[in-house]
Amino acid sequence: MEAVKAIYEEKLIQPVKDRRILITGGTTGIGRATAHLLARENHVMIIGRHQPEMDDALDSFEGHQAGGRLMGALGDLVNPQDIDALFQRVDEEFGQLDILVNNTGLGFNGIAEGEYNDWEYILRANLLSYLACSRQAIDRMRTRGSGHIVNIGSMSADVREKDSSVYVATKSGIQGFSESLRKEVNELGIKVTLIEPGAVGTDMQPREGQAEKEEKLEMMKAEDIAVAIYYCLSTPPRCDVVEMRIKPHRQPI
Repeated sequence: MEAVKAIYEEKLIQPVKDRRILITGGTTGIGRATAHLLARENHVMIIGRHQPEMDDALDSFEGHQAGGRLMGALGDLVNPQDIDALFQRVDEEFGQLDILVNNTGLGFNGIAEGEYNDWEYILRANLLSYLACSRQAIDRMRTRGSGHIVNIGSMSADVREKDSSVYVATKSGIQGFSESLRKEVNELGIKVTLIEPGAVGTDMQPREGQAEKEEKLEMMKAEDIAVAIYYCLSTPPRCDVVEMRIKPHRQPI
């Protein structure tokens, strides 16, 4: 009981409340689940490429009664002008930015698939957008001496599956970028967390068999990663969750 009392009295758990949060890739999967969780008590903006998914993500949010706010912006983060427009919207709506969740991600297979323009698009979406959005966020966070950037990577960066070389290249880039970025910005009071999930039932996975795999504990739900993100954001200023790997209970690799 004393240990539990100390946790609350010393504020070892920081409520994630009244923050200004931007989530990229926020209309589906992990991004959507995270937005719905965080927007219950925070001001959250999501960006996605397609209006139908955006409408569904906003319309299905049920946390308005808790005092939160969820809004959306359409754009494609492979385009620098869309990134600039996004952060201008952040400035207009929020006036500041406390948390950035870099979650944009597109699936791709090996180098035998596609050609240069296809690989370039994936690299710009999966990796370069992380760099560009992080730079924009840091420019806003450094003036206040606080902030948190969460990068959603993948265990593929370490597993490096066969016939996934293009996708693996982007996730390996996120891994290295996150580790180095933390050293660049921690003196500014900005935290950087890398989260690397295993198999998650999202649009990037074949729909067939997802429910069965979840029941067998071979696949996670997007909500599981949202909870992990919330935990990383709730730690006190004196400690960082630098890297978190999460996989289904029965995922052997």
